[in-house]
Amino acid sequence: MASRPQGFGLTRELAMKTAGKYSDSDESEIIAWFSDLGISSGPDNRGMDGFQEWLKDGTILCALINTLAPGTVKKIHNTKTVKMQALRMNKEYENISFFLDGCTKYGLNKSDLFQTVDLYEGCNVPQAQMTIFKLGGMAKKKDFAGPAIGVKIASKNERNFTDEQLRGGQSIIGLQVKMTPEK
Repeated sequence: MASRPQGFGLTRELAMKTAGKYSDSDESEIIAWFSDLGISSGPDNRGMDGFQEWLKDGTILCALINTLAPGTVKKIHNTKTVKMQALRMNKEYENISFFLDGCTKYGLNKSDLFQTVDLYEGCNVPQAQMTIFKLGGMAKKKDFAGPAIGVKIASKNERNFTDEQLRGGQSIIGLQVKMTPEK
């Protein structure tokens, strides 16, 4: 949001560093994906503030997870009909939480998810972009029939070592070992 406080000192530096991670090309790719899926044609305004405002109520995100895995989010709150600000905010937070829960059910790790406050208050919108890309990669892994974005998440990276290779590794001194001089 344009009225977001800038902060001072380290707080300002961290906010500027986070804002610097925002990618307009990622935004365009995400909007195109949502459009291809028939969920939404995109935000009214481009840029980080417009993107955050577009996703802030959580309804579009819930529609995304229900498109990838139908029935994941059973109740999506329509926040446009809620008149009280505090109640509307609560319903929007719940929608985002429903989306994040749906992502974990779909197979994403909790470490790949953004925090609800990151999107709602615009603290870390680039992390929300990364979560959407991870979700697209999981859709590719699960052979989703429609369009998908992101890098396909690998199924396995299994390594098989012989007993001889395992024994050979025991005789190697690691680089982290600190040698103490003898007295």
